[in-house]
Amino acid sequence: MPEYRLFFQKLRKTDMKYTIGNLLESVSLRLEALYEQPEARTMAEWLLQHELGKGRMGLFEVRSNIASEGLVTKVDTFVERLLQHEPLQYVIGEASFYGRDFIVSPAVLIPRPETEELVQLIIKTYQSQPGVAILDIGTGSGCIPVTLAAELPLSTVIGLDVSADALTIARQNANKSGQKVEWLCQDILKEIPAVAPSSLDVIVSNPPYVLEQEKELMRQNVLNFEPHLALFVPDTDPLLFYRRIAEIAPQLLKNGGRLFFEINERYAASTADILLSRGFCQVEVIKDLYGKERILQAVWQ
Repeated sequence: MPEYRLFFQKLRKTDMKYTIGNLLESVSLRLEALYEQPEARTMAEWLLQHELGKGRMGLFEVRSNIASEGLVTKVDTFVERLLQHEPLQYVIGEASFYGRDFIVSPAVLIPRPETEELVQLIIKTYQSQPGVAILDIGTGSGCIPVTLAAELPLSTVIGLDVSADALTIARQNANKSGQKVEWLCQDILKEIPAVAPSSLDVIVSNPPYVLEQEKELMRQNVLNFEPHLALFVPDTDPLLFYRRIAEIAPQLLKNGGRLFFEINERYAASTADILLSRGFCQVEVIKDLYGKERILQAVWQ
């Protein structure tokens, strides 16, 4: 019998009151079967915050309120999905990125904190420059172009992806945030993006860069649920997308335009060499907050 039904059987027999705080503790304990503390507790809090429409302090303030049977039933269903290794963001249908909530589904990658650092670098570089033209290649959920459109409000922003399903999610996120972004469904390995030559100030990309051989090192919640199309590259050609973007970027960037990559730290030097061989200058590898070589920027001129 589902755990939530056992809860309510006990409540009816004893006239006990099952509170939001009780529910939080129960969810946290159940998640310990799969996740260590404090991760299990954090996930339990996020789940209830989402369902109650509360922040962390708001959840604390209502901890003594009675939990409805409908809430307990829904949360129980969510916990069962979490115990099957499904990522919390897919369970609740949202992920936080740069202070905004983005719709996510298994059609798109869950936005990562290191990608926020990439976006922050672009914002810092162009925050005083109006009218910046930006192309994001491999846009997924649209978190990069939607955020850049919001933070650089006079810019023209384009998001490109090979997946029509991913672009459906990206459009929803742009509409939700009230941002104007143009979307292109193209395969950059086969096509040059449908953008006017020498029209872009920025090309940004967080392309697939995880090697097939690294699958065995990945957690099940990533490997079994997130789209492999957006994650993996062949072991024999780990820089496939970087090489292709470096090839087509000179046709699309203005003189002085910049290329920004999120990269695989194992291939930072090799990725930089590709750009240098294509005529880019001021090629710089930047470490993320964890000290990993995660971001690369370069100038075309």
